[in-house]
Amino acid sequence: MPEGPEIRRVADRLAAAVADTPLTRVWFARPDLEPQAAALEQSTVTGVRTKGKALLTEFSCGLTVYSHNQLYGRWYFTAAGERPQTRRQLRWLIETEDQAALLYSATDIAVLPTAEVVDHPFVARAGIDVLSERPSVDELAEYLSQPRFARRALGALLLDQSFVAGIGNYLRSEILFRAGLGPGVRLGDLGPSRRIALAKAIIEITERAYLTGGITNDAEFVRRLKAQGWSRGRYRHYVFGRAGESCHFCKTPIEKLTMASRRLYRCPYCQPPRDASAELD
Repeated sequence: MPEGPEIRRVADRLAAAVADTPLTRVWFARPDLEPQAAALEQSTVTGVRTKGKALLTEFSCGLTVYSHNQLYGRWYFTAAGERPQTRRQLRWLIETEDQAALLYSATDIAVLPTAEVVDHPFVARAGIDVLSERPSVDELAEYLSQPRFARRALGALLLDQSFVAGIGNYLRSEILFRAGLGPGVRLGDLGPSRRIALAKAIIEITERAYLTGGITNDAEFVRRLKAQGWSRGRYRHYVFGRAGESCHFCKTPIEKLTMASRRLYRCPYCQPPRDASAELD
């Protein structure tokens, strides 16, 4: 499933393709949504926002289309009238005189009055989105100090979309590595400086993945490893997907674990197990 950075990049591309431009066609595969297509077709796209892994496409007529790719959804961008070679099913189409944006396979689509988007079940439940809300490190650290999160282990909490929206499996492993924290550590066991380190890692890794198209490793390591002939799959991350390979920093073999029913990777040396009964600072 695409994570927050990938959806934010799609939002940017969608806005570049169809925003502030007269539309020639809006079409939905679902019959219950098709009656609203005419109103959308007669308006323009005024903006494209994200809330975690959800895309919010706003129209000048006062409606917003909520879409979530879930596991299989994928956006394609083509010239107007063209269709990609794919066996996927088209679910939603937005077309201008020159360009088309097409959402395939996703089934979680809704058309809502823009003022009511905040009440959509996913949006209402979603936590802070660092790519759209742009909190500072101090603001995010303060958010992390809320008692409702305190008893949760970080390895599970980071996948909870009501905590920080947009974090998925690869970001989870990379954020924990960057913060130097084991997945079993509870958020409430972190002292102020550790909370700041975690907040900084969440912002830094998420923004880096957004800017680079999914690369979370340090730029210097990436440059060096590419020069050595490493493939993108091997130099892309600190730890994710690198079980048995050496940590870029300490050379300890990376471990693969399972937590919250999802695979997780960590460096045993850089992210040592800690006594969860003592505050970490």
